[in-house]
Amino acid sequence: MAATIEIYLVRHGLAATRGPKYPDDRLRPLTPGGVKKFAESVPGLDELGVVIDFVLTSPLVRARDTATLLAAGLKPRPAIAEVAALAPGGRHQAVLEAIKTHAKRHRRLALVGHEPDLGELAARLLGARGSVQFKKGAICAIDVDGATPGGPGTLRWLLTPKALRALAP
Repeated sequence: MAATIEIYLVRHGLAATRGPKYPDDRLRPLTPGGVKKFAESVPGLDELGVVIDFVLTSPLVRARDTATLLAAGLKPRPAIAEVAALAPGGRHQAVLEAIKTHAKRHRRLALVGHEPDLGELAARLLGARGSVQFKKGAICAIDVDGATPGGPGTLRWLLTPKALRALAP
């Protein structure tokens, strides 16, 4: 049996509203409140003993901003790389290939993305049908076997940002 890979799926924080101010949805940033709430939830991960070696993120601004806040709040601070397949509508197979590639060097990966894709990925990693619901800023931990990172895995936890903030010191 290959080593276990810890996968942390992270939905981006609260973002600006779609509309005329952001005609290109890819450019919508986190709101100031979204930045504050997500940054305040990251210390809750430390209370859970979470260590992340590498962060993969959607290239959209709101996800990249969330990935940056996540990495900045962790010790040691993980590097971040963009993965086009984590953008809305990305191919699950391409995301699984990115996991396989990065798992060769890193056993604890965070993936920052969007709904409904993230929820569908969680279900796929768990060997389930359908989708797992993610609130904005929610994080879940799924363990998968390194030999078969596409699942089925084991759900360790799924926490809302409010629950993470409650854990923070």
